[in-house]
Amino acid sequence: MFRILFVLFIVVPIIEIALLIQVSDIIGGFATIALVILTAILGAKLVKQQGLSAYSNVQGQMARGQMPASELFTGLCVIIAGVLLMTPGIMTDALGFMLLTPAIRSKLAGALMKQMTVKMHTTMQQSQHAYSEHEQAQPFEHNEQSSKQPSHHSSNTIEGEYERKD
Repeated sequence: MFRILFVLFIVVPIIEIALLIQVSDIIGGFATIALVILTAILGAKLVKQQGLSAYSNVQGQMARGQMPASELFTGLCVIIAGVLLMTPGIMTDALGFMLLTPAIRSKLAGALMKQMTVKMHTTMQQSQHAYSEHEQAQPFEHNEQSSKQPSHHSSNTIEGEYERKD
């Protein structure tokens, strides 16, 4: 988590400042400021348009009883793009406009789904392996004597008796 925060608050602004200085050397200071303002305005219009479209698609799919997974991902990408486009800078604007591109969003969604599938499969295998080891280490025995004696293994099950009085 520290690495992510370090990159967000230290590395990204340093890169943005360096890019703004280089662009201002090429096209001038006022033109650079105008470029940053223009990309923010254009980005805001695109984010609003695509965000409303994604919202409408989510509502339509939910009304039909379908899970709007891709539309929710689109909405998330549009929100992130909006934040990036409102942040002054060249690199963040480029990343924001990339997230507004449907082709890039679909490739990103595919890569994330593939990564999540691999992680879920690995986690499920580890869980099944741990469960089978636990079952082999402590087989379940049920007889009169074992049901009256308290269990000494670590478990979330509490054995006991109760009596209902009405």
